[in-house]
Amino acid sequence: MAATIIIVVLIVLLVFWLIGLYNKLVRYRNNRENAFADIDVQLRQRNDLIPQLVSTVKGYAAHEKDLLERITQARSAVMSAGSINDKIQADTQLTQALQGLRVSVEAYPDLKANTNFLQLQEEISDIENKLAAARRYFNGATRELNNAVESFPGNIMARGFGFSRQPMYELSAEQRTSMEAPPQINF
Repeated sequence: MAATIIIVVLIVLLVFWLIGLYNKLVRYRNNRENAFADIDVQLRQRNDLIPQLVSTVKGYAAHEKDLLERITQARSAVMSAGSINDKIQADTQLTQALQGLRVSVEAYPDLKANTNFLQLQEEISDIENKLAAARRYFNGATRELNNAVESFPGNIMARGFGFSRQPMYELSAEQRTSMEAPPQINF
């Protein structure tokens, strides 16, 4: 009789432990998704400002049409991306295009002094800083989820319930190389 009670208690403890482990995995997954929702909000704010910035710059830099078109296309890709991974890739392309715009603007002293442009540039800079913070938080949430999914004994439970390792928000090797290269300024 005592052995049966001990076995029942151990089974109940094991069930509660498994429930706790599953709930922890769900909490980490939801935390990661919430972290990306924060990034998504910042991306939308940035995307709302880009048409204004492009219009302001167009008045000064008519011959920079190709760069402005790349920014517009990248913005559209961000807006239409479906999955988290697609949005990460599209956002990286937009970030690169905006960096090209910053370099290009250096050739226009009048534009750099324009009040509208300065205000838009400051707003975009503020959003870029918020995006960087949101990306760091997202990567932290992703790291927690990945640790829980890959650590023993959580990995056994994770596989059984369809949890898997998720990608971080980072640049590819090709993108990192292009961003580390010094900008080319041509007049």
